[in-house]
Parts: sequence; C-alpha cells; structure tokens
Amino acid sequence: MKVRKAVIPAAGFGTRFLPATKSQPKEMLPIVDTPVIQYVIKECVDSGISDILMVIGKSKRAIEEHFDRNFELESELAEKNKTDLLDQIRSISSMANIHFIWQKELNGLGDAVMYGRTFCGNEPFALLLGDTLLGTNDELGRPITRQLIEICERFESSVVALESVPMDKVERYGIGGGEEIEPGILRLDQLVEKPKRDEAPSNLAIAGRYVFTPEIFDYLAETKPGKNNEIQLTDAMARMLAERGMHGLRFDGKRYDIGNKLDFLKTNIEFALKRDDVGPGLAKFIKEIAKELGP
Repeated sequence: MKVRKAVIPAAGFGTRFLPATKSQPKEMLPIVDTPVIQYVIKECVDSGISDILMVIGKSKRAIEEHFDRNFELESELAEKNKTDLLDQIRSISSMANIHFIWQKELNGLGDAVMYGRTFCGNEPFALLLGDTLLGTNDELGRPITRQLIEICERFESSVVALESVPMDKVERYGIGGGEEIEPGILRLDQLVEKPKRDEAPSNLAIAGRYVFTPEIFDYLAETKPGKNNEIQLTDAMARMLAERGMHGLRFDGKRYDIGNKLDFLKTNIEFALKRDDVGPGLAKFIKEIAKELGP
C-alpha cells in the first residue's frame, strides 16, 4: 500500500477568472509571487511524493513551461549575479518528476482522474485539486496529503480530507458522514454531492485532497454521466464506499479555496501578511485603508 504517485487535474477553463484566464491557466495565477500549482506540487513533495501526473487541457502550456528549465533566464540572472533568484528558478524544475497528459474533452473531474489509470497502474495514489490549498496545524508539520497517506497505508483503504463548514454552505460541496473511530478519523458511511441542507449527513465537506486505492478506476469506468452531464468523482466514490469502505480525515488546518475571486484575494492577503518582505508594508496599508473606510 505504499503511496508513491500523485495525480493533479488541471484542465478546467477557469471561467470565474476571465478575462485573466483566457490565455493563462488559473493554476498559474500567483499567490503573491508563486503560482498556485507550485504550492500544490510542493505539498506532494513534502508528503514524500515526487512522481506526479498533471492532467491538462487547452491553453495550459504555461504550466509545462513553468516546471521546465529556462536557460536564457538562468543565464541572464547569472550574468547579473542574482544568485538567490537563480537558485529559486532552478529549484522549480527539479522539484519533482512531473508528467503531463492532455484531457481531450472536459467531461468532469471523474473523467480527468481516469487519465491517471495507466500512470498509477495497480498502486494507490494521491489526488490533489489544483484550485485548493490546505494549511496544516499538525504538530509535526505534516502536510494534509502526508496525513492521508499514513491513514491509507494503515487501514489499506481510500481516504479523503474533510473540513467542517457552516450548515448553510453544505450545498456547495461534496459532503461525507460517518462514525469517528479515532480523534479526527472517520469510517465513512455516506458521500453526497452538494446535498440540500436538510439532507446533508453532516457538515464535513470534501476538501480537495484524496488518497485512493487503484480500485477507484474500476468504479469510475462504470460511472455514468451525472450532474451537468459529467463524470462525477463523488458518484464513483459513493459506490466504492458501499462495497469497499472508505475513511475520512477531519483535518486540523485551513482550506484556502482559490476557485473564486474573493477567496483568491483573501488568500493573497493572508499569505502576503506572513512574509517578511511585504507583510509589514501590507499590514500598514490595510490599516490605512480601514481607517479611511471607517466603521
């Protein structure tokens, strides 16, 4: 049950960020000065995974170029003796062994995951969504994906990250329910995609991180188009849960959902405030703006 590989779907159009995403992948939008997708790759690497398949689509070539070497840029930085920047740029291309495959048609998240079948073979794998960043409060500093891997290897079961959300927001997410068998670890008995508030099994939302055993591909292959006439990953997960079981991790940390403009801006501000180079100046600016706006 050793987890050695990860799949990252990154083929969507990013329509919520138009016109910026007309020619630029939403995964390349920066959090301060680092593309979102680079944070996701780093989470993989920090979780012990360096063999990664990225499922991309039209207008996503910039992602491939970002993780490849740019010799002209490196030469320019070297000539100007900008060694810190040079080291940063070179480290990007050596972060992980990244493979790319093109999703021919956008037929849903479940369809995108199916593109990883040959890559993963008969091995368990991590699945990370590129429009969500997860921060962790773990005492050991383990990323959420690392924690999921440990649960998968321990129980020999698929596992999904879960986040508590207000009940009036459960209709936005896939929701899981089940018995808490250890602090933070649930044996799931329900998975429902965007349920109505009075039909939700809990307020625990799927948070964009999964570790699957390879059987998920069999269930995806049998899954018919569902909501929006797309292959829904949650539908395949629900069938897998009924026949094989599945666990959930109510993680201790924070989800940074960058799938919409407001949350994207909030994430940029929060990340920037933590940095020594821009944090103090930004904090001062925010206080000035707040004073001008008044109560």
